[in-house]
Amino acid sequence: MMRENISVCMASYNGSSYIKEQIESILSQLIHGDELIIVDDTSTDNTLDIINMFKSEYIKVFRNKKNKGHVKTFENVLSLAKNDYICLADQDDIWINGRLNRLLEIIKEKKVLLVASNFQVNNESVNNTEFLRLESENSNRNLGNILRIFKGKSAYYGCTMMLNKKLLKYVLPFPTYIEAHDLWMAISANILRSIYHLDDNTLIYRVHYNNSSLKKRNIRQKLKARYYFCKNILLILKRII
Repeated sequence: MMRENISVCMASYNGSSYIKEQIESILSQLIHGDELIIVDDTSTDNTLDIINMFKSEYIKVFRNKKNKGHVKTFENVLSLAKNDYICLADQDDIWINGRLNRLLEIIKEKKVLLVASNFQVNNESVNNTEFLRLESENSNRNLGNILRIFKGKSAYYGCTMMLNKKLLKYVLPFPTYIEAHDLWMAISANILRSIYHLDDNTLIYRVHYNNSSLKKRNIRQKLKARYYFCKNILLILKRII
C-alpha cells in the first residue's frame, strides 16, 4: 500500500563536510511524489556542488540571493512544500532507516499537527543523557511542555519533527525576532493541543562545534529569550483566535 507523499525541508549553509551523507540517508526513504527541498543560504564552500552531484528527481534546490540566517531560510523552504506532510531535516544529521514511515504512521494515528521524536548522539565523547529526551506520556501535558520551553529545558529539536501542513497557517510567517523556529512551532502545537512525543530515536544527531543548539547563553540573552517567549504566546493566541 502506497503511503501519503512527504515534503522534506532542509536549509543548507557551508555544510560540505556532512551534507552528502545526510542527503543519501534521506533519498533512500523517498518514494515517487515525495520531494527534498533544499534552500541554500549563500554557502561559500562547495555545498551546492555536492547537492548538485545528486541526479535525483526528488531534489529541488533554491538559493537565497543574500544570507538570511537559518530561521528565515527554514521559513522559505517550508513555504515551498507541496505535500500535506512535511519533515524537517538538518544538513548534518543521518536519518535512521524507516524514519519517514514511522513518523507518518504516528502523526496519522495520533491525529496531531506535529510529532517530534528523540535521537541518538553520534559523538562518543558526549553522553546521550546530556540531551533532554521527549517522553510520550507528556504529549498531552501541554502547559508543562510550554513551561519547560520557558525555563530553557526544552527537548524539542526541529530535525526530529514532522508536521501536518495545516500547522503552517498558524506558524507562518515566522515572527521576525525569533531565534529558534523549532521552539516556535513546538509552542504553537502545544497551544493548539496537537502534538505527540515519539519515544523512538529516528535519527543520528551529529555533535560538532558548529551546532547552534549547543551554544551557551549569557544572562542577558536568557532574559531576552524569555521576553520573546511571552510575545510568541500572545502572537499564536492571536492567530488562533
